[in-house]
Amino acid sequence: MEIKINHSSSIPLHIQVEELLRKLVVKKEYANGKLLPQETSLAQRLGISRNTLRAGIDRLVQDGILERKRGVGTKVIPQKKRTAQLGAWISFTKEMEKQGIKVETFYTNFELIKIPDFVAESFNLSYDSIIPSVIRVKGYDTIKVFHSISYFHPRIKLQKEEDYSRPLYDVLENKYNLVAANSFEKISAVAADSKLAEYLNIEIGFPLLKRERIVTDPGGRYIEYNIHHQRSDKFEYTINIQRD
Repeated sequence: MEIKINHSSSIPLHIQVEELLRKLVVKKEYANGKLLPQETSLAQRLGISRNTLRAGIDRLVQDGILERKRGVGTKVIPQKKRTAQLGAWISFTKEMEKQGIKVETFYTNFELIKIPDFVAESFNLSYDSIIPSVIRVKGYDTIKVFHSISYFHPRIKLQKEEDYSRPLYDVLENKYNLVAANSFEKISAVAADSKLAEYLNIEIGFPLLKRERIVTDPGGRYIEYNIHHQRSDKFEYTINIQRD
């Protein structure tokens, strides 16, 4: 990872430092306990004052990401992974609420788009169909944890004005009388591409959990095709299997 600050940017230096540190601390060597570079040498390398660097470090200390020990240095605090039962299919927000975690919404976007080919094939629709699409980025403890993009069947007339920080299935059920009853899913491990890295404030290649699902109503009619990426260092799934 290239460690540098853009001194020509309109973004304040202390904010650039904080963003740089958040990308630095998820690198494998630091997450495994390696000390961050000494403040004096890092500030000199970035061309900033030590006070500016310390302001960024202090923010991550306050967020419980870093710890500073006198005479030792600054290192990453091991982060606890959040878990969810695969058999209990509920929204990310509700999964976290069950564990007492307050979910933050960092970004939402609604668009009417030309249907992607793979969604058209899954829904048996024309490749020229126009469908609603919703992108969301959420997380907790000021950390962006997941990116989700949902493609909806064109019969579902979602509106741009909806509050997409709410659980989507609550919106569908309470306003559109649509019940998401069945989910056909697959989970895989993938590396973050440039777009996901930007959305989640991580490095390209960072390991992610990819959860891809097709959702239907009780009658088997298609509702949603969802592609969901989560940081693998912040989230894990558990499965309860009973022997026959």
